[in-house]
Amino acid sequence: MVETIRGIVIISLLLLINTTRAQRVIIYLHGQIVESQGPGAKDTVNGYGEYRYFDILDSLKGRGFTVLSEVRKKNTDPKDYAKKVVKQVDSLIKQGVPASNITVVGASKGAVIAMLVSTLLSNNSVKYVFMGGCGSYLFTTYPEIKFHGEVLDVWEESDTDHSGPCDPIEIRAAPGEKYSIEILKTGLRHGFFYRPIREWLDPVTDHAKGEVNLGTQK
Repeated sequence: MVETIRGIVIISLLLLINTTRAQRVIIYLHGQIVESQGPGAKDTVNGYGEYRYFDILDSLKGRGFTVLSEVRKKNTDPKDYAKKVVKQVDSLIKQGVPASNITVVGASKGAVIAMLVSTLLSNNSVKYVFMGGCGSYLFTTYPEIKFHGEVLDVWEESDTDHSGPCDPIEIRAAPGEKYSIEILKTGLRHGFFYRPIREWLDPVTDHAKGEVNLGTQK
């Protein structure tokens, strides 16, 4: 069961046993600003506006997914949190949810956590979406990152200050793993994932349904 209270998202995997075996599950990992300000976060420095966390969860659920998410504590260590998500994924699989029905979606810092989950889990059937998470610092800070599973990298073309495409993503994909890059042109810079817009929702949910053609790393 996923119980949502304004300000708090409470996750219980125990009650997912019967309902999610035939369903698709998205684990959504929000950006860092929500850690700092909470689910009502608003960027007034760069002009990105309100981070519509609950609207994003509702939009994903409205597309037929079971959505697991929570507001992380301030200054959460990405590696520690990635280990927590790995346990969530393992728990879902043990309950009978097919690995191919599980997608870990991360935005900004959440994308970094998702990359670490992909590295630690080493399951080639779980799907991942990285939104606005790759930057010049990333692989220097986390040299151990090696993508596993089916990866969709979503990059906004105008997001030149905070991130770029995972380029070349092939170098960070383990042999036999699958990947694709989706380049958006919304003009919203790093704020493109702050609200549930079709430009990213469509490719993300298509990927989660297995409807995106992915390349295979040699």
